[in-house]
Amino acid sequence: MERTFGKSQTGPRFEDWRFLTGTGRYVDDIAPASALHAVFLRSPVAHAEIRAIDLEDARAAPGVVAVLAAGDLRAAGIGAAMGATVVTNRDGSAGAAPARPLLAEGRVRFVGEAMAVVIAETLLAAKDAAERIVFDLHDLDPHLALTVGGPQIHPEAPLNLAYDWATGDEAAVHEAFRTAARTVRLEVADTRVIVNSMEPRGAWAEWADGRLHLCVNGQGVWDQKAKLAAMLDLPETAVRVTNPDVGGGFGMKAMSYPEYYVIAHAARALGRPVRWMSDRTEAMLSDNAGRDLVSMVEIAFDAGHRITGYRVETLSNLGAYNSEYAQPIQSELFAKVLTGAYDIPAAFLAVKGVYTNTTQVDAYRGAGRPEAIYALERTMDLAARELGLDPWELRRRNFIAPSAFPYRTPTGESYDVGDFARVLARVETMADRAGFAARKAESAARGRLRGLGLCYYIESILGDPTEGAEIAFPEDGTVALYVGTQSNGQGHETVYARFLAERAGLPVEAIRVIQGDSDLIARGGGTGGSRSVTTQASATLAAIEVMVAAFTPFLAAEMGVELSDLSFDEGRFRAPGSNLTPGLIEAAAMARRTGRTDLLRHRADYTLPGRSYPNGAHVAEVEIDPETGETRVLRYTVADDFGTLINPRLAEGQVHGGVAQGLGQALCERVVHDDYGQLLTASFMDYAMPRASDLPFVQFGTEPVPSTANPLGMKGCGEAGTVGAMAAVGNAVLDALWSAGVRRADMPFTPERVWRLLQAAA
Repeated sequence: MERTFGKSQTGPRFEDWRFLTGTGRYVDDIAPASALHAVFLRSPVAHAEIRAIDLEDARAAPGVVAVLAAGDLRAAGIGAAMGATVVTNRDGSAGAAPARPLLAEGRVRFVGEAMAVVIAETLLAAKDAAERIVFDLHDLDPHLALTVGGPQIHPEAPLNLAYDWATGDEAAVHEAFRTAARTVRLEVADTRVIVNSMEPRGAWAEWADGRLHLCVNGQGVWDQKAKLAAMLDLPETAVRVTNPDVGGGFGMKAMSYPEYYVIAHAARALGRPVRWMSDRTEAMLSDNAGRDLVSMVEIAFDAGHRITGYRVETLSNLGAYNSEYAQPIQSELFAKVLTGAYDIPAAFLAVKGVYTNTTQVDAYRGAGRPEAIYALERTMDLAARELGLDPWELRRRNFIAPSAFPYRTPTGESYDVGDFARVLARVETMADRAGFAARKAESAARGRLRGLGLCYYIESILGDPTEGAEIAFPEDGTVALYVGTQSNGQGHETVYARFLAERAGLPVEAIRVIQGDSDLIARGGGTGGSRSVTTQASATLAAIEVMVAAFTPFLAAEMGVELSDLSFDEGRFRAPGSNLTPGLIEAAAMARRTGRTDLLRHRADYTLPGRSYPNGAHVAEVEIDPETGETRVLRYTVADDFGTLINPRLAEGQVHGGVAQGLGQALCERVVHDDYGQLLTASFMDYAMPRASDLPFVQFGTEPVPSTANPLGMKGCGEAGTVGAMAAVGNAVLDALWSAGVRRADMPFTPERVWRLLQAAA
């Protein structure tokens, strides 16, 4: 395909009108009026044997249609466990794969695990009946610490070890450390967070004409469709999955969850639609959490302060079971950007995954890459201090040179392009680093501590490299664009419609973007891993080429010109000697009038030849009140290399959202359990989320180096803001605290924690 760059056009988002006026169509808005309500009874303890569970009183409650536990599912032929990806251990064996039942069977392993479901005519009746279920649980000791060992959770995982994985050249790294002029070592904690999408998880299921329809607020429909068919022993043709408007996903909604299978079975068994919507505390108990790992990070330097070796040993918490992608996240995905933007000749990563009696941990915005960059960039800042170097200069000294691309990292990634020093120079000017000393002095005059923090990140686009696009011309004169990705609020409808309009010369107001329906769209990769716009725009470009090629011979005949004389430019077909210049909508109308219905629909798939690697620099400036420990982010500056931008405004919005989530984790978000596994942060009264007053204005700029890994030169931007934000804030906080004697500071930087650090140093 010819390499063509985007036009970087910005305009208003089309979908915002319905979102801002309350006319969005979310899963809980569109459930059938006749749908029964499902309520799940969840375990009140973290680890226990289920000695008995009595459902009879609940079944007799008013308005109840059915009450199901694990035995009822098994009797109906649904005994399969939830699926999950496992990694290959260092010894060549597979990671542990303990069965995760849809409803707890024999034992509960975390507070919030579903034990039974009540299906009733109303939500209130279902809740009342759930209170009537009588159960006998024999408490077992919970394993809660991020350590190997402790009370056994699964027989398939001795010492609660889920996997023991490694990559890199251990011998070369050992030699680099043996011969190093200096080494730096830091333990880096990356705390567990709850995703807290604005719209909690929910779904409804119905059966009609022997087919299942599951409507779920997910991040794609095809993976869900395949899993439902397998779990319910159905042909895939008998399953339809749809995603309506979705109020945030962030990776957490990309997976299947037990509730979806259970309500699908209940709808089939009862012959009526069944709906389920979690409330906020239920979501906090049952949604996959994010992060939760501790890494020991070591860097070896030569006498010129060039990095010669890098070593990371990580302990990762998976929760009570494997979630779908949990094992690869802190191992394989962490390794994608292990060495960041630096020219490091030898690196080694060793990761152990541990089961604990807590909710599962899986993908959260960035999925392994923010964790890797956080560990690296916090340690690089400490290294600069210990080596007596400017942290900006230490980074410049170790950047991969532009002439070294394409560059193969020690973990096998092939970075295609980059000019990291140029991006860093841009952010240095934007952030007014030269004026920081004066601002620091002004803060000191008011008794405040001021710090400046830098993070240079690199990201890796993940997910299926293949995507499809289909363009159709309905009879009403509009244009339908069928896409295989799924918007969760990113603005896909806008960017895809504008892209098609610009490239095909179509009126943007005539274009309808159709997504999230497995009956209408044959296949697709969904949304995740910052893949959406890069893969979808490339597929749309391929579909336009297919469409133009299909129309050309037809129009040559209709216009009475030679095939070789007909061209397509600026949205119109033209030929010398003809006064006809039809656009694609006119061409489609001509095709319909002449019975050429084959020209009314055009599809193409496109596979990216390689990954792209967005990168950039984040600079945070914080001020701390030593009397209270309050930390405020006063200035925040980002310079990114996203390659070619299709819609700069939407890209900037993605960065703002990502930075907000990174700042939330850095400043205030943290999951806390007590010694018995009870979640102490199970509501917004207890779990701190960032507010508007916590966030500064985010200054955003780009220094694009177009990627060579796709025809548009694009690099994904959906997760980049989060990847860079945590370390930038962490480094700024430590910079502010360093003069007070503090030598280590871990997230979240809440007032109490910062105050205690200052008191201990004093």
